[in-house]
Amino acid sequence: MRRSNVRLLARAALALVAGTLWAGTALAHGGGLRAAAGSLSVPTWLFLLTGGGVVGASFLLASFVTDRAFIRAVHGWRRVAGARLDAVATLTRVLSVAALLGIVAVGFLGPETMFRNAAILVVWVGWWAGYVATVYLVGNSWPALNPWRAVAEWLPTLDRDYPERLGAWPSVVGILALVWLEVVSPLADDPRLLAWVVVGYTVFTLAGALVFGPDSWFGYVDPIARLFRYYGRVAPIQRVEDGDADGDDGTGADRGVRGFELRPPGAALTDPLPDDGRDGVAFVVAILWVTTYDGFVGTQVWVGAARAAVGAGVPPVVLYPAALIAGYALFLGAWWLAAGLSRRTADTYLTPDAIARRFAPSLLPIAAGYHLAHFLGLFASLSPALVAALSNPLQPPINPSVVVLPGWFGMVAVAFVLLGHLLAVWVAHASAYEVFPGRLQAVRSQYPFVVVMVLYTMTSLWIVSAPSAAPPFV
Repeated sequence: MRRSNVRLLARAALALVAGTLWAGTALAHGGGLRAAAGSLSVPTWLFLLTGGGVVGASFLLASFVTDRAFIRAVHGWRRVAGARLDAVATLTRVLSVAALLGIVAVGFLGPETMFRNAAILVVWVGWWAGYVATVYLVGNSWPALNPWRAVAEWLPTLDRDYPERLGAWPSVVGILALVWLEVVSPLADDPRLLAWVVVGYTVFTLAGALVFGPDSWFGYVDPIARLFRYYGRVAPIQRVEDGDADGDDGTGADRGVRGFELRPPGAALTDPLPDDGRDGVAFVVAILWVTTYDGFVGTQVWVGAARAAVGAGVPPVVLYPAALIAGYALFLGAWWLAAGLSRRTADTYLTPDAIARRFAPSLLPIAAGYHLAHFLGLFASLSPALVAALSNPLQPPINPSVVVLPGWFGMVAVAFVLLGHLLAVWVAHASAYEVFPGRLQAVRSQYPFVVVMVLYTMTSLWIVSAPSAAPPFV
C-alpha cells in the first residue's frame, strides 16, 4: 500500500475512533418502543477496540487460510428444490391485504395506548422487528405477502414508461424519508397517526403503480420492496423464478416461483447487485445508515449535540433532516473513498465505480446484523403484548405483559453485530477473488474496505452497548 494511502486511512480511522471514544455511552431508538440496554463490565474503549480487532483479524485469517478453490467450493454449494406456489401466493396476498385493512381499522378504532393497540404492535414489533429479521435469516417472502402489489395487480394500469434516468434513486429518497418520519413523529406512540400514514403510503403507492405499472413501481421506486429484495440476498434460501436462472432479477417482476435453492448464508452477495449502478450502491449504504441513524438519535451524545445546536439557533425542524443527510453523505463518501483507494492498492484497470458496485453487497450483512441487534430485544420484550392485542384488537387487556430482559442480553446484541461484520468481511473476500485474477491483488483490494468495516463495527458496537435517551425536540 502506498504511504499516502496509509496516512489517509490512518487519519480517517483515528478521527472516527476518537469521536466514538469521546462520545461516552448510548443505545438504540425504536420510535416510542424501547428495549432495555445491556451494561458493560469493561472500559468502552477496550470493548470497541476489541470488536474492531476481531473484524480485522478475521480478514487476516481469511487471507491466509483460504484460496480461490475453497471459496468457490463454499459459494458454489447449493441445493435446489422445485415448487409451484402460485395458489399459495394468491392466498397469502389476500391475507396480507386483509391484514393491511385490519391495521388501518384498529389504528383508527382501537385503544390509543401504544402497548395495547394491535396496529402499533403489529407494525413495529411483528413486522419491522420480527418479520424483517426472517427476510435476511431465512429468505425473502415479501413478494408473496406484499399487500400493495397485490392490490396494484388487481387494478388496471396505464403502463406509462418509467423514466430510466431516475433508476432506483426514488427508492433511496423514500427509505431516508420513511426513517426521518419515524424518528421525528410519534408513529410508534400514536395509532391514529400511524393509520393515516399507512393510508397515505397506500394511496401514493397505488397511484404510482397505476401510472407506471406494478413491475416498474415495485422494481425501482418502492423502498420497502427494494429493502426486502436486498435483505433477502443475505438469506440462505433464494427464490428461483421463471425465466430467471439466478433468482430475483431485481426488476420486481413476479414471474412465478419455479423453486428455491439453499445456499450458504451470504453466498448470493458475491453476485453483482440486481441494480448494477450508483443508485444500487446508494441504496445499500442507505440501508446501513438509516438503522445507524435510528439508533444514534436515541443516544445521550445526540441529546447533548441537539440541544447545543438548537441553543445556537438551529431550528429543531431542520436539525433532524440535516443530521440524516449529513450522516448519509459521510457514510456514502467513506464507501466511495474506499473504492478509490482500493483501485490504487489493487493496481487495477477497474474504475472506482465498478469496484464500489461490486463490493457494495458486502455491506448488507452489517446492516442485517445491526438490525437484529437493534430490534431483537424489542421483539422479545413486547411479543406477549402483541399476542394479547391480537387476541382481542378492540378490547385488549388493560395491562399487557412485557418480558424483562436479563442483563446479559445486551451481549447477545453485540454478538449479532460482530457476526454481521464477520460475514461482511467474508463476502468482500470472496467477491475480491471473483473480480481480481491474482491472490495478492485480491487481498490488497480489500484493505480500504476492511478499514471502513472496522469503523462501522466500532460505531455499531458503541450504539448497541450503551443506555438510551429520549430524542429531544420531537
